[in-house]
This record gives sequence, C-alpha cells and structure tokens, in this order.
Amino acid sequence: MTKICCIGAGYVGGPTMAMIAKKCPQVQVTVVDINEARIAAWQTDDLPIYEPGLLDVVKEARGRNLFFSTDVDQGIKDADIVFVSVNTPTKTFGEGAGCASDLQYWELCARRIKEVSTSDKIIVEKSTLPVRTAEAMERVLHAGDNPVHFEVLSNPEFLAEGTAIEDLECPDRVLIGGHQTESGQKALQALVDIYATWIPRERILTTNVWSSELSKLTANAFLAQRVSSINAISALCESTEADVADVAHAIGTDSRIGSKFLKASIGFGGSCFKKDILNLVYLCETYGLTEPANYWRSVVTMNEYQEARFVTTMLHSMFNTIANKRIAVLGFAFKADTGDTRESPAIKVCRKLASEHASIVVSDPKAMDNAKLEMPELADDIEFQEDVYKACDGAHAVAVLTDWKQYKDLDFQRIYDSMQKPAFIFDGRNMLDHDALYKMGFEVYSIGKGRKTHLK
Repeated sequence: MTKICCIGAGYVGGPTMAMIAKKCPQVQVTVVDINEARIAAWQTDDLPIYEPGLLDVVKEARGRNLFFSTDVDQGIKDADIVFVSVNTPTKTFGEGAGCASDLQYWELCARRIKEVSTSDKIIVEKSTLPVRTAEAMERVLHAGDNPVHFEVLSNPEFLAEGTAIEDLECPDRVLIGGHQTESGQKALQALVDIYATWIPRERILTTNVWSSELSKLTANAFLAQRVSSINAISALCESTEADVADVAHAIGTDSRIGSKFLKASIGFGGSCFKKDILNLVYLCETYGLTEPANYWRSVVTMNEYQEARFVTTMLHSMFNTIANKRIAVLGFAFKADTGDTRESPAIKVCRKLASEHASIVVSDPKAMDNAKLEMPELADDIEFQEDVYKACDGAHAVAVLTDWKQYKDLDFQRIYDSMQKPAFIFDGRNMLDHDALYKMGFEVYSIGKGRKTHLK
C-alpha cells in the first residue's frame, strides 16, 4: 500500500488529502500538523475549516485510509510520498518585505524531512512557492552525507475556496512538474497514477519543475488582473452613467475574453491573489525586470484603490460624516461559502470606517470567529452580531461586503423599517435588486452603476 503524508492540515492540505483518500482506497493518507486543536477538529464533525461538501468526503475515508495526527516525525518516516502544504505568507521583515514569500516554515519542513527519513521519498510541493524553490529544497534535503534520495515534484493547487470539493472532484487540470531525469520521471509518473484514479489523463499536465512553479503564480495573477480591470472600469462607469454590468456582459460575450472574473465589486481577497502577485513582483525585481514588476504591482494598487473608494463613497453619500453612525457590515469572509477572512476587503473597509469613528456592527454566517481575530485592535469598538436583523436594527447604513446567497432573500422591508432615515445601502457585490430597494425607500449605492437616491 502506498503511504502518503501531508504536512499541513489547512485549507489546501486537508481537503486535498481527503479527496485523494476517498478516491484511492488503496492509498493510506495521513495528515500531520503541530496544531493539536486543528488535528482534533479534523477528527470530529466540526471541521476546522468550512467548505461545502467537505465533511461528507472526510467522513467517507476517515478511519479507513484517512488519518490525522500530530506525530509529524512518524508520518514522514512511514511515507513514500510527502506533500508539503505549509503556510508561505508574505514577508513582513528584512529583504523582500511586503513582496517576497516567507519560507521559514517551508525550510523547517525540509530540514525535518531530511532529519527523520530513513528511506527514499518523493517530496511534493503543494504550497504556493517562488520559482526555483524546488532547487533550494533539494539542496537542503541532500546537504551533507545523507544516503536517502529525495525526488522533488511541484504540484500546485488551483482550488477556489467555496468550490474546493468540486475543483478536486472534477478539476480543469492537475499540474505536476518533475525533473527530466529517469528518477524524476519515475517520481512524476507515481503521482500521475494517483490522480489518474479519478481524473482523465488528458487533464493531468506534466512539465518541468520550474514551469509548474511559475504557472501557479501566473494563474492567480491573471485572475486578479481581470478583477482589477473591471473594477477600474467600474469607476469610469460611475462617472459616465454607464452600467458596469452591461459593459462586462458585452465584452464577456467575446470568446477571446470570456465572462468569468468580470464582476465588479469592492475587490479581491483571500490568501492567494495578493500574495502571489507580490511574489511575482519580487521575482521580476530580482531579475531586474522593472517594467513587468510595476505592471503586476498595479493590479494590487487598483484593488486597494477600489476598497478605499468604497468607503469614500459611503462617507460622501452620508453627508460627509459617519461619526457615531451605526453601520451594519453584512459579510466578512472574503467570498461566499467559506469562513476564510484572510485579506478580505472587509478588513480594510472596517478599519477605514473605524478611523471615521463609525459605530460598526459585523454579521457573517460562517466567519465571525475569524473576523474577531482579524482586527484585535478594534475588538472593543466593533459589535459582532450573528442575527442580521439585529445587526441592522437602528443602523444608518448597510454595507454588503460578501456575496452570501442568503443575503438576497433577506426581508429588506423589515430592515428598512428598523433603520434610521434616510436609510442607506451600499452593495459592494452588486448582488441585490437595486430597483426594489429604491422603491422601498432606500438610498442605493452599488459598484459601477451610479446611485439611486430620493435626496435632492
């Protein structure tokens, strides 16, 4: 029986290993992590992350061929294949601060693998890493007098939170990079065979290691670029009375462009887009490619502008002051169907509202605990309310920041009746029926669509 160990039980490692275990009963999968609480949660029905469909997948394989453990060393020793899926956040110190990936956890894993391994292993990079990181890992693994041979592969994840199980079950592609050597190709084929258990072979792409590493960063950069591009147009639409939804539809019907990632909003969030773009910026700068670096940095700049512009619109619309006004923030997760709040636009929006002395109340169906952790400095200044109607009671304005489907079905007449007048609603996701809200009496503001106001 092939034995897999995955170091890291987070948003990538947990779901990916659960799907492999479900689809490959002949493979023993052990997920290890030093976080005892997280490992304990994976062994209950209250999983440490929220992802639609994940619990069913875990329950099908857990205890059969899917295991969770804090014994990292034993997991590594027993494994034939070790996936490294640890956090690689943006550096906040030293050279490359603000752009480069912080690889300290990744290097600690590499050193631990080398120290405890007693048999040859395939090491799979699952974390998002800079180009040529595999080369550095190989140098760590093979440093000194070590008889154990390690073959390093790149297998980046392309999961979207909220649809991760669908993405794992039926991916657009699986990408595996390996060395063009006999041992490299043998290791690559071993991983291909695992995925080929349920994924058509034509969707499993194989490249060299460096192309695989760069493809991950490039994919996220291109997706984020589309978001920033339509958001830039949304600002122009508001000034020219064009409708950004009409513009997006018109250009999206062009087969060369397509319609995905062309929905104007307050901006992108999550753990990947900003981090990966800044990583790409740092790589370009490292190789002296100033113009490409500036080009990709502008994608992040545009996103930050959109977040700030949203609050500026709120401030100016509400008579240039929101001090002591109750603002109900609906949604704190960076997108619907996840509890993940990392780099959520709601963080910057709430901080800017707080800087204007607004009275903020946050509501989210899945991200309340994470929301509290994101802004510890404002813990005493923000109210957290799970009940949406209580959050909106007495509010001067409602700001919709996450596109949860249930927000479309709220009783907005009830909300309007409970609010201070004039009652403002700022739809940061362009997901509500603006005409209906206007007829109820709301002052309606959206992204790239202008305003609907009763005020003269």
